[in-house]
Amino acid sequence: MSADVRPDMSSVVRGWDRLRRPVWMFDPASSRGVYANAAALTLWGAETLDELLARDFSNLSPAVKARTNRLRDATAGGEEVQERWTFYPNGRPVTVQATISTFRMDDGHGVLLFEAAPLDVGAEERRAVEALRHTSTLITLLDEAGAILFSNPAAYAAYGPGEATLGARFVDRDRGAWFLAQVRGGQAVSRLCEVETAAGRRWHDIDARPVTDPVTGASGTLLNEQDVTARVEAEVAQATAEQKAAMAEARQKFLTDMSHELRTPLNAVIGFSGLLAGAGLPPAQGEQVQTIHEAGQRLLTVVNQMIDLSEQGDGPAAAPTASPEAGVAAIPTPDPADEAGGRGPLRVLCVDDNQTNRMLMTAMLAAQGVVCETADDGALGLAAAAAGDWDVVLMDIQMPVMDGVESARGIRALGGEVGAVPIIAVTANTLADQVQSYLEAGMDDLVAKPVNMAELLGKVAYWGGCGWREAASGGLSDADRSHAGG
Repeated sequence: MSADVRPDMSSVVRGWDRLRRPVWMFDPASSRGVYANAAALTLWGAETLDELLARDFSNLSPAVKARTNRLRDATAGGEEVQERWTFYPNGRPVTVQATISTFRMDDGHGVLLFEAAPLDVGAEERRAVEALRHTSTLITLLDEAGAILFSNPAAYAAYGPGEATLGARFVDRDRGAWFLAQVRGGQAVSRLCEVETAAGRRWHDIDARPVTDPVTGASGTLLNEQDVTARVEAEVAQATAEQKAAMAEARQKFLTDMSHELRTPLNAVIGFSGLLAGAGLPPAQGEQVQTIHEAGQRLLTVVNQMIDLSEQGDGPAAAPTASPEAGVAAIPTPDPADEAGGRGPLRVLCVDDNQTNRMLMTAMLAAQGVVCETADDGALGLAAAAAGDWDVVLMDIQMPVMDGVESARGIRALGGEVGAVPIIAVTANTLADQVQSYLEAGMDDLVAKPVNMAELLGKVAYWGGCGWREAASGGLSDADRSHAGG
């Protein structure tokens, strides 16, 4: 190429035309060559300078781009860098030992100047060098004092120029000194560390081990790093979710236990005081019983408010107590003794592990002429339901041996008329998701503890006389069966 059409260059540059070693210039900004002497044209397999300068190097691999940017930064202040490079002109590998510096064009624009000496490198070494350049593993070689001697393109892209100290890479600034101390003691160590990179804070698995510098023969440290941020963040997210679920489960258990332990004794206090209040006691004793009953009601209000407030914020709202529940309508209060369809008094099975509760339920129902028998847990309740002729089953939830939900499922699995008996949950556990689980188990209704006697009698009368037997035996139409609650 004639001098009059070359880019503006000083006479010093044109003097390189006479040199026998390859000299060329490359512009990282445009990813194109700027100059090459005859030896460089031969190295690059180009017939003419025009042919070489027309080549577009913008499709360089990320590793080569990172390495080129590192050279630009490292030589911007007039420094020189000596490195081994392998190029692939026309697909043929050529390895050189190059001295690289920044050359300022006449317009002040900086380009990279390569002065190269071809090397006869074995195939295995050439492949090893290329693997080192292109691997995603961050590799850094440090001298015995901890100064950075070499960073492969992946490490340079993460941390920038090698002038920064090793300690500056770590969020824990003492971690770099710890690695060096372990290696100086002859130990190879690995740790998961949080590091500061050009992309922000990341998590790296770092392996540090003693090596010998192949250039000086001095002791040094080799760092191998893998970015495992995605794995760490996934593990943290999973741990957080598991902790949140465990806390929610513990909270739910606490609310359930507290509701059961507080409302169960209140059930006896309010229930028996209510029965005594209507038992025709002398005025003085009647007034005392009424005072006990009202105090129990006030305490129940406090307990309900406390549980509702505890549940608000990160859980389903508590279902209202002593009121119609999810999917259940309010029922008038007829006389239960007249609701057996001519079969005599209603027969009710009460399943509850608490003796006081069984006594109370029996007394409440007996006061209205209802026959009530009891079972001490869900397993006994299931056996009694299978053997008996019941109009209604009153089912506690929190019981040993077998809980009320499992017992209700067992009753429904019996099939036929015994498996179709109406089941009313009688429980202090009335959170919305708990009520939903009762309905899904086959229960028909719910009475919250402490039991409101009018509500209990009304629901027993309704379900005991709603015609469910006819629905179970096929004696009713679908519309009648739906109306009967079957």
